[in-house]
Amino acid sequence: MTQSEPVCTTRQGAVRGRLTPSGAAAFLGIEYARAHRFAPPGPPEPWTGVRDATAYGPTAPKAPYAPPFDALIPEDSIPGDGFLNLNVWTPSPGPGARLPVLVWLHGGSFANGSGSAPAYDGSAFARDGVVCVTLNYRLGAEGFLHLDGAPDNRGLLDQIAALEWVRDNIAAFGGDPDRVTVCGESAGAMSIGVLLSTERAGGLFGRAILQSGAAHHFLRPASARLITARLAEKLGLAEPTSEAFAGVPMEKLLPAQAELRAEIGARPDPARWGEAALNMMQFEPVAPGLALPGPECGVQLLVGSNREEYRLFLVPTERLEVLPERKLRATAQAYGLDPDVALPVYRDSRPGAVPGEIFDAVATDWFYRIPAIRLAEAVPGSYMYEFAWRSPRFDGRLGACHACELAFVFDNLSEPSYAPVIGERPPQGVADAMHGAWAAFATTGDPGWEAYDPAGARTTMIFDEESGAAPDPRGRERELWDGVR
Repeated sequence: MTQSEPVCTTRQGAVRGRLTPSGAAAFLGIEYARAHRFAPPGPPEPWTGVRDATAYGPTAPKAPYAPPFDALIPEDSIPGDGFLNLNVWTPSPGPGARLPVLVWLHGGSFANGSGSAPAYDGSAFARDGVVCVTLNYRLGAEGFLHLDGAPDNRGLLDQIAALEWVRDNIAAFGGDPDRVTVCGESAGAMSIGVLLSTERAGGLFGRAILQSGAAHHFLRPASARLITARLAEKLGLAEPTSEAFAGVPMEKLLPAQAELRAEIGARPDPARWGEAALNMMQFEPVAPGLALPGPECGVQLLVGSNREEYRLFLVPTERLEVLPERKLRATAQAYGLDPDVALPVYRDSRPGAVPGEIFDAVATDWFYRIPAIRLAEAVPGSYMYEFAWRSPRFDGRLGACHACELAFVFDNLSEPSYAPVIGERPPQGVADAMHGAWAAFATTGDPGWEAYDPAGARTTMIFDEESGAAPDPRGRERELWDGVR
């Protein structure tokens, strides 16, 4: 191994990485499993010699984001086979260092995203003594469509295969397989919410960080069958089976997926789409019901959300100012709230707010904040956070929206792909606080504030220009959801 060409040896073969400007070693595009259409992942093929790992590998097939989100959310697409690959950043390549490990699961509504987006460069974690791993998993119908003759949640099986690869190989990169933290945002965090109660994932990680996603959003089999039947109909398939879908070329399947999502958005009828009518995601983990972990799960948790998550979906689409009161009331009722009781409480702390701003608060709580709280309540000793820094984009109306925290977690504020959401001059102090807490939690299990106690202060760290812990933020609004799923 030379200084400019670090080499590490996995169980499949040796890989040659490269040094980053910060001095970390990066190993990119390492295949951790083989994807077989609508089947569990298979083991990667071994190789002889030293394989180059200096460039990102292929990404999982996906349709692009629809406008205007295609201009806002970091995304990349690299064609090719072997897309079940991962990337490793380490400050100490080679066995012996036994450093903590953070494994990142990207978001993207289970239909988009990749581990190779430049936004997820793990150099800052490596700089701070944490081995960082990012990965791809199967998306859309390939990863999550409910099919006769195929296992459910194939994308989650991919994630488990990647975690098994980390267990078996990360020591060669200086990591400690007994100190693994799995971390994810949005769909990545929702994936972790399922993995926490998945027997096969037991023992693969001892800590977890869930950003803007928890365990409450999934499709029951009956709803999943509705999605499958409609997609099969769109594709002209006689039967919605794995064999039939395996005969559909990707260039035909991906546009049909995108059209299906648009159909759900245009006509969000629960009789037609089941749970997907409320959260607008046609691909999610399939499960018979909510399975919250308990104290016996043996995993330390750091979980939270952004204060104004839903503004990402309201402001760029120009819906925030025009959303009608009737839509707000109907949605609150569909979420299980009494509009006459709940909406005045939300308005009390937002004087003069238009219906769209109250809609953001209610939808943010239903989709993100309350599931995070329920998960923290289920696992004693969990830590809670809220990201509250407000983006200046869209004349400040975008606020502390969904995905706004990512650049701060990765301490990667200069990455151009973040600018459409966070602007050109985001505060470094927020990144210092948030990234530092994530690195500390991965290293010691303590992010730097008191754990969340449902019977006590409900301490929550607020990340903002001035970060600090606060007791039970917006407690009156939280209490409205008692007894609501």
